[in-house]
Amino acid sequence: MTKNALCSWSGGKDSCYALIQAITQGFRPAVLLNVLNEEGQISRSHGIPKAILEAQSRLAQIPIKTVSSSWNDYEKVFTETLSELKQQYELNYAVFGDIDLQPHRDWEEKVCANAGLGAYLPLWQKDRRGLVNQMLELGIETIIVSCNEKMGSDFLGRQLTPELIEKLESMGIDACGENGEFHTLVLDCPLFTNRLQIKTGRKLLHEKYWFLEVIYSL
Repeated sequence: MTKNALCSWSGGKDSCYALIQAITQGFRPAVLLNVLNEEGQISRSHGIPKAILEAQSRLAQIPIKTVSSSWNDYEKVFTETLSELKQQYELNYAVFGDIDLQPHRDWEEKVCANAGLGAYLPLWQKDRRGLVNQMLELGIETIIVSCNEKMGSDFLGRQLTPELIEKLESMGIDACGENGEFHTLVLDCPLFTNRLQIKTGRKLLHEKYWFLEVIYSL
């Protein structure tokens, strides 16, 4: 059976590496999915502009579906969109980049089951530092675009490197940011035909979380 898959695409390192791993396991990436905020301008989780997510999609040569939702309607919108894309792309699976947060996996398996899809989590229960090292060795170039107040705004815009990961771990911050400490934006990876070009702007504090303004640069 052809393993046609959707990827829950955040624009960051974990979803990117999960998709790469899924491809090596014989999955065929058919479409990316990202949920934007109510205004439809930036992603709910990472604060990444729609234009940048669409640029990543073009570089990966995989179509992307973006939908707007409030947090209250998130599950309903996500499930309905999974069902829609399942029919459109003849999907069997959805790929997620979660590592070891069981409530996240439970939710993903629930919404996939409701849409008639299997949930595939190729990074599940892997060593977090080991995963980051594998991403860097594979050539995934990524920068921090949002982080909590404990980290502070100085980390925004910095590229993930082994040295930066060591610094974060010395501060008690997870190497993958799996606990929500920080989120990333992939600028380059083996999936892309070229490097993503961006410009950076202001650093904004919103509900005790720092966000870097990023602008797609043609």
